Amino acid sequence: MKNIIAFAGSNSRTSMNKQLATYAASLVNNVNVTVLDLNDFELPLYGIDYENEHGIPDNAKRFYELITSTDGIVLSLAEHNGAYATVFKNLFDWMSRINQKLWSDKPMLLMAASPGGRGGATVLDIALGRFPYMGGNIVGKFSLPSFGSNFQDGEITDTELNSVLLEQVKQFEDSI
Repeated sequence: MKNIIAFAGSNSRTSMNKQLATYAASLVNNVNVTVLDLNDFELPLYGIDYENEHGIPDNAKRFYELITSTDGIVLSLAEHNGAYATVFKNLFDWMSRINQKLWSDKPMLLMAASPGGRGGATVLDIALGRFPYMGGNIVGKFSLPSFGSNFQDGEITDTELNSVLLEQVKQFEDSI
């Protein structure tokens, strides 16, 4: 059986993106799912001086090992001021010091959710443009707008949006 990881690019305890990633991963058939929480991978802010003095932190190495050992990645990015949340960008920067192709060409379902009507479209566009240069094999993408009214009780309530997600999940599932 294949193994996938799911996580949010957020450290919020009530992260809508973690809820979306968990839901999307639950729709993938015949896989073992491990849901990761960035709070379990605390890291100092990346800086070359820190790296030269202390090396790469163990939590960055552990997260990178999880990426390389999985068969697929379900990631939902939080959007902060139109870009990645700081906690995700910091992890991303540390892992890139281990390997520039940090996503290791693993099939990825890339998503974003937000309380607003654009559904994290800006951060999703940033990642879609950047991740392929970093070994990102994006096989599906999805944006969930108006999270509060479109996601309740652990699932997407809007049937059209849910159908779009199911199509993307199928593409992901066929790629792993």
